[in-house]
Amino acid sequence: MSNPNDSIALGTDGRAQRGSGRYIVGLALSAGLAGLLYGYDTVSISGAIDFLQTKYALSPALQGMVISSIMIGGVIGAGFSGFLSDRYGRRKLLMFGAAFFFVAALWSAFTFSPATLILARIVGGIGIGLAAALAVTYITESAPTNIRGALTSAYQLLTISGIFLTNVINYFIASSGSHQWGVNVGWRWMLGIGAIPAAIFFAALWFSPESPRFLVQAGKVEEGFKVLERINGTDKARRDVEEIQNQIAEEKKANAQFSDLFKPGLRKALLIGIFLAIFNQAIGMNAISYYGPVMFKDMGFGGNTEFLASSCVGGIELVFTVVGMYLIDTAGRKKLMAVGSGLMVVFALGISFAYANNYQLLMLIFVMCFTSAFAFSMGPIPWIMIPELFPTYLRGRATGICTVFLWATNWAIGQFTPVMISSIGGMGTFLVFAGTNLLCFLGVVTFVPETKDKTLEEIAELWKPKSEQSNAQLEVVRATAELKQAESDIRAAEAELARARRAKERAIATKAAAEALVAAQKQH
Repeated sequence: MSNPNDSIALGTDGRAQRGSGRYIVGLALSAGLAGLLYGYDTVSISGAIDFLQTKYALSPALQGMVISSIMIGGVIGAGFSGFLSDRYGRRKLLMFGAAFFFVAALWSAFTFSPATLILARIVGGIGIGLAAALAVTYITESAPTNIRGALTSAYQLLTISGIFLTNVINYFIASSGSHQWGVNVGWRWMLGIGAIPAAIFFAALWFSPESPRFLVQAGKVEEGFKVLERINGTDKARRDVEEIQNQIAEEKKANAQFSDLFKPGLRKALLIGIFLAIFNQAIGMNAISYYGPVMFKDMGFGGNTEFLASSCVGGIELVFTVVGMYLIDTAGRKKLMAVGSGLMVVFALGISFAYANNYQLLMLIFVMCFTSAFAFSMGPIPWIMIPELFPTYLRGRATGICTVFLWATNWAIGQFTPVMISSIGGMGTFLVFAGTNLLCFLGVVTFVPETKDKTLEEIAELWKPKSEQSNAQLEVVRATAELKQAESDIRAAEAELARARRAKERAIATKAAAEALVAAQKQH
C-alpha cells in the first residue's frame, strides 16, 4: 500500500492549510436537508389526513394505509440505498432521493383518489428511504471526531425544523378557508409544498463533494484528501487518509466481504444497529407526529387549535433537539438514550392517564414532556450511532439494512396506530408505548456501547475478535499514530522556531541599518 505522505505532502496551494469549521457545517447542513423532507412529510400528512378522511370516507385501516404508504417506499429505498451507495457513492444517491421526493410531492397534490395518492406517497418514500440513512452516513464519514455527534444531529435538527414549520404551515392553510375548502383544496397545498425543500436539497447537493472516506476507498485518494484537508487541515487530513488506507489494506488482507456482517463480531454491531433502528420508531413518537392533530381533536381541541397544539409540540421538540446536539459529544450517546427512554416510560404513562380521564391540558403537557425526552435521546442518537458502528467497506449496506427495519417499524406505527386507538383507546395505546420504552431502556443499558470520542476506525476495532495478538496490533497502531502526531508537532515547532529566527535576523538587520543611518546623519 502506498503511503499518502509520499504523494500528498502539503496543501493544495503548496502550504499547510487549516481546516474550515464553516465548510464542514455547510456539508452537514446540505446533507441534513434530507431530514427536512422526512419531517415535512411526517407532519404534512397529519394535517391533511382529517380532510382526506372527510373527502374519501376513509376507514381506520385505509387511513393508516394513506399515512403508512410512504414507509413502504421507504423500505424499498433503504433496502437498495446501501448497496447502490457503496458502488456509486453517497452524493449521487442523495440527489436521486431528492428528485424522487420532488416528483412525489407534486404528484400527491394532484391526485383524485386514495389509490393514486398511496402510489404517489410510495414513490416519495423511495426518495426519503434513499436519502435518510445516506445523509447521516455522509455526515458521519465527513465530520471531525470531536464534533461528529453534533454535526450528525443536523439531520435530526432539520427533521424537527421541518416538523415545526410544517405544523405552522398546516395551521395557516387550515385557517385560510372553510372546512369544505380544506377538504377540496387545502390538503393539496399541504402535500404539494413539499416540492420546495426537495428542490433546495437537490441544489445544495449539486455544490457538495462526495464523502471523503468513500473517495479514498474508491481509489480517488487525492480527491478525498482535498475534502479532508478543507475539513481538518493538512496535517490531520494526511493522517486520516493514511488511517483509512491502512484499514482498507487490512480489509483486503483479511478478504473482507459483505458476509462478514453476519459473522461473530460484526454480527453484534448489526444486531445493535437493528435494535436502535426499531426502537427509534417503536417508542411511539411518530404516533404523535402522524396523528397529533387527530388525537388533540378527539380530546376536545377545536377551531383548528389542534394544529396549534401540534405546533407547540413541534416547537418543544426543536428546542430539546438543540439541547441534545449540545450534550451528545459531552454526556455521550449511551447515557442520553438511557435517560431519555426512562423518562419516556413515565411520560407515556402520564399520557395514558390523561386519556383515561379526558384531561386536555394535562395530556398536552405530558405529550410535550414525552416529546422533549425523545428529542435529546432516542430521536437523533440512533441515526447518529448506526453509521458509526460499521467499517467503511460495509457502512452503506449495513446502514441500509438497519434503515429497512426502521422504516418497517415506522410503517407499522403509521398503519396500526389508528386501529389501536379505535380498538383499545388512547389509554391502552400509550400503555403499549410505555412498555416498548421500558424494553428500549433495558436494551440500551444492557448491550449498546458508547462511541463518543472514538474515530470510526477505532469503533471498527470493537468488533474484531479479541486476542493477545490483535490487542498488541491495536497498541502498535495507536502508538504509531501517537508517534506520527508527535513528529508532526515537532515539525510544526521547528517551523515556528525557524520563523522566529528569521524574524530576529530581520530585526537585527533593521536595527543595524537604522543605527548606520543615524550615525551618517550625525556626521553630515
